[in-house]
Amino acid sequence: MEDQQIIDLYFDRNEQAITETNVKYGKLCHSIAYNILSNREDSEECVNDTYIGVWNAIPPTRPDNFMAFVCRIARNLSLKRLEFLKREKRSADVILSLDELSAVLPDERYAPDVSDEDVGRLISQFLRTQKEDVRNVFIRKYYFFDSVKEIAEHYSFTESKVKNMLFYTRNKLKDYLIKEGVEI
Repeated sequence: MEDQQIIDLYFDRNEQAITETNVKYGKLCHSIAYNILSNREDSEECVNDTYIGVWNAIPPTRPDNFMAFVCRIARNLSLKRLEFLKREKRSADVILSLDELSAVLPDERYAPDVSDEDVGRLISQFLRTQKEDVRNVFIRKYYFFDSVKEIAEHYSFTESKVKNMLFYTRNKLKDYLIKEGVEI
């Protein structure tokens, strides 16, 4: 079923919309949640909560990119769940990914006037200037929290190449943010 047809089901308040969302994007949502939580039960709970979140958001929202809309809800719910869990249960890959990225993003103490939305817009602008494979690797690592090994396998790269791509992209992002007047 096409995304617009699924969205129309949500507007009609037809529960089939949830079933169709699960059929089309369930596997992707599970992957996102599991990459963040590393726990099948917690992932399943977050995916179910994702469907409730989509149900509650549509209407009035009519997303332009339904897949991104669903993924964002799954990701945000999974990250909230991660915050809730004890530190010992946290996924080392997610913590490492967030630590890597935090090294190039502005700190509230040094850039209190820069909003998260502004930083997100600047990151999007920066990524649009990068080669497609660099952009995709960056998004898979820092948005979907795929491991370096998974990314390497997906794109037929070596793990070393993926690590280097991420390292250079983070440094270029940092330079870009500084150039745009964001204090790091």
